[in-house]
Amino acid sequence: MSNVTSTANVPPLRAAIVPVTPLQQNCTLFWCTKTKKAAFVDPGGDLPKLKAALQQSGATLEKILITHGHIDHCGEAGKLAKELGVPIEGPHEDDRFWIARLDDDGRQYGIAGEVFEPDRWLVHGEQVTVGELVLDVIHCPGHTPGHVVFHHGPSKLAIVGDVIFQGSIGRTDFPRGNLQDLLDAITQRLWPLGDDVTFVPGHGPTSNFGHERKTNAFVADDVLAAR
Repeated sequence: MSNVTSTANVPPLRAAIVPVTPLQQNCTLFWCTKTKKAAFVDPGGDLPKLKAALQQSGATLEKILITHGHIDHCGEAGKLAKELGVPIEGPHEDDRFWIARLDDDGRQYGIAGEVFEPDRWLVHGEQVTVGELVLDVIHCPGHTPGHVVFHHGPSKLAIVGDVIFQGSIGRTDFPRGNLQDLLDAITQRLWPLGDDVTFVPGHGPTSNFGHERKTNAFVADDVLAAR
């Protein structure tokens, strides 16, 4: 993190990506630079690693945000929330059945999983706050029915979970997955945010929507036009 001499040069949001679990899921730690209040998005596991990242940031955790109910994204979110005394917000309630099976999925995948009840289920069009940051909640079903995306307009940043990746999109062969729903969510709810929006996916490197509209093998404009 570079030193700055003027607060005018400090962005309102800073973020760090911390890969967790054997599936290398991108947990995002972001914080409000003005208040030093922070949130974890999808703290699926490796809690000591996450706590170390939080300490290094110098921020104070205010809440946990969840994009969807898959174990690599939220298996240990409930445990972390209890340990740190913070609330959980998200995902959309249509993913309740995924969260209800975290114990079973944990045994299946060899990843720690613990059922929890979010303090707040989220719906499309709502907002969440972290310090003075305000993020829009965008419901993007398809990978799971209750998947949500968090978008911070001033930073041109979206945290998209497993909706879209660099060069790919989320799987839709899970229970209640739907390919057309996913394509509609990407093209109707994410593309309008702007080509210059950088996104953090649930796995792999970051990208931006403009790049994916040109190059993504599943949702590039010319690919969809040829369907």
